[in-house]
Amino acid sequence: MCHKGDVTGLQMENMGLSGKLDLSPLKTLDVLRSVSFMDNQFAGPMPNVKVLSGLRALFLSGNKFSGVIPADAFVGMGSLKKLFLAKNNFSGPLPASLTDVPKLFDLLLNDNKFTGKIPDFRQKELQVVNVANNELEGEIPPSLKSMNADLFTGNKKLCGGSLDNKCATQPTSPPTAPAKPGTTPSPLPPATPAAPKATDEATEQDLPVEPTDGSMSSGVLVACLGVMAILGFLLMVIQRRRQENNSENFGPTISKKPSMKKMKAEPATKVDAARVNPHGGSPSTAAVAGGGSAATRKVAEQGRLTFVREDRGRFFELQDLLKATAEVLGGNAGANLGVCYRASLTGGQSIVVKRFKEMNRVGREDFEEHMRRLGRLSHPNLLPLVSYYYRKEEKLLMHDFVPNKSLHNLLHGEGRGVKKAVVHWTVRLKIIKGVASALSYMYDELPMLTVPHGHLKSSNILLDDHFQPLLNDYALVPVMNQSHAAQLMVAFKSPERKQFGKSSKKSDVWCLGILILEMVTGRPPSYDVKAAHAATASPEHEQKQKPSAGDDLVGLVSSRPEEEWLTTVVDGDLKYEDEADKEEVVKLIKIGMACCEGNVDSRCELKDAVDRIEELKGKERADNNENNSFYSSVSDGAERDEDFSNIAIH
Repeated sequence: MCHKGDVTGLQMENMGLSGKLDLSPLKTLDVLRSVSFMDNQFAGPMPNVKVLSGLRALFLSGNKFSGVIPADAFVGMGSLKKLFLAKNNFSGPLPASLTDVPKLFDLLLNDNKFTGKIPDFRQKELQVVNVANNELEGEIPPSLKSMNADLFTGNKKLCGGSLDNKCATQPTSPPTAPAKPGTTPSPLPPATPAAPKATDEATEQDLPVEPTDGSMSSGVLVACLGVMAILGFLLMVIQRRRQENNSENFGPTISKKPSMKKMKAEPATKVDAARVNPHGGSPSTAAVAGGGSAATRKVAEQGRLTFVREDRGRFFELQDLLKATAEVLGGNAGANLGVCYRASLTGGQSIVVKRFKEMNRVGREDFEEHMRRLGRLSHPNLLPLVSYYYRKEEKLLMHDFVPNKSLHNLLHGEGRGVKKAVVHWTVRLKIIKGVASALSYMYDELPMLTVPHGHLKSSNILLDDHFQPLLNDYALVPVMNQSHAAQLMVAFKSPERKQFGKSSKKSDVWCLGILILEMVTGRPPSYDVKAAHAATASPEHEQKQKPSAGDDLVGLVSSRPEEEWLTTVVDGDLKYEDEADKEEVVKLIKIGMACCEGNVDSRCELKDAVDRIEELKGKERADNNENNSFYSSVSDGAERDEDFSNIAIH
């Protein structure tokens, strides 16, 4: 991987490489930031990684490295964020220098033979420490107690934290010295060890000077109180300035509690400019909108949007968003990556503003570089990123507004008085082909990402006026916080993530397979709990689906013989033209199942899946009125127009 003629990354995974790994020849690559030799056959001791002190990511999992890792193995690696050493044969204690790597974010040490206690990791940005399946013992340190129990399983002598194995109760007070009958035990620290008599006398003379209620002089007390008062005043001033600055950008302004509560309670209502900016008449906001003094212009300059599309100019600014009418899109914002707003600009154009608070895993430089990378993507089935706004606390990503439904709405229906749409085979196949094409393009353009999309699901696929799919929320794994991504992003639901705690290049392939099965069966996948429960609650679905299959699409298909798929698995609302269509539906189900294979090595490659999907022709419909073919089961009347007037972007 290169950037402007410099090598920034070296990825040589699963290539059957063996022998001893020597990293010293890579020292001449001054801007090398990522090195991966995962899933090879390298053996011997831990390589000397300190020679590459500028590394941000080192991946050595899945080899045959062995022996004790030196305690100082990671001294001086101040930029290291990701370290994967899982599935080797390392032994001995965990290297102490790991606790001093300041920016450490992900640490995978599972499936080795490490012994001893887990050191106390106090890095603020640390999200994952996986030490499962080792020989560690003792209590999980306080800094790691909130992490998932799966990250510590397989260590029989480990206790505490979220594990069921609780540690023996420890005394809460300091150990006490033996006391004579009738006397109160005293803490051990004041007692002195045996020493020459002169020392004992000195100690006895010093004892009255130990802190007591009246030992602090009034002068020292007054000085301490004065310092505390000054610090309190400074903190109050800083907080007030932050609040004033926050009122000058779209994200924090919307986050003011009074307006946010109201917007969440009424997701379909319009929000006027005063509600978007509760300080609408304040001098600071007026300055952002109209110029103002040099100081306010400087603040406004700091809040400029960054546009990433070379083919589009700056057709709106931050102050335009402040003055825009805002509407919350999607009523279940808590289950999504970020809250979406439709901002209607004064010129009549609408922009979708997505607000993220879980994107502080990378610094500004890395974030902006990734956004520029996304801005260079160009594919007819990708919803382009238009611009972004960076703050340490939160980020705003801006896209064009797509005035149509998502694929999820199309398949499952949403809204009052609306049933799901009847979608003909030809149209469903066209959508799948567009999704597969966009996914293949992303794999070619973003080879440095393990999971180029990461969140492929029907609610993140929008449909344009011609019902061409537009993928949304793609390539965000590198900038999302690990814990938030693991909870919400679809690629993190893949079998390999659950089994081994890491994603793979085929995690998106698994997502594509689930999407194919969802498209063919008309049923939501198991990770979409709300929609799945709604589907299985309806009488028609209860009749179609065995109770044992639940809402697992792979289990549903695999539990039926292939010759019964058309009658027991395929969506009853799917319309065919002829027998050839039915044969292709069965072929697509097979492709979906091959993409959903639980064993990563047996799972279909993306290129093979795309080629097989492209071989399916579908039959062009005799009539060109695709709109009617979509909505022949949608109820008529004003309710339909009202419920489908806006698209809910999840």
